[in-house]
Amino acid sequence: MAEIKYEIKENIGSISQSPKGWNKELNLISWNGKEPKFDLRDWAPEHEKMGKGLTLTVDEVRALRDLLNGLEL
Repeated sequence: MAEIKYEIKENIGSISQSPKGWNKELNLISWNGKEPKFDLRDWAPEHEKMGKGLTLTVDEVRALRDLLNGLEL
């Protein structure tokens, strides 16, 4: 399997923490040297391991924001 390279350009914040200490974080990440995208996934405490996640463009984040703002919680 090919090695995946990533660089966390900006840590925007954590939205939860599991009992094992992993954080669900929103970050701006460059994957394999490409343009950074917004990324939401679980990370081990020192970012040495990651879980499956969701990567979004700026336009997708805006669309998600609009959807969430329309919710009545």
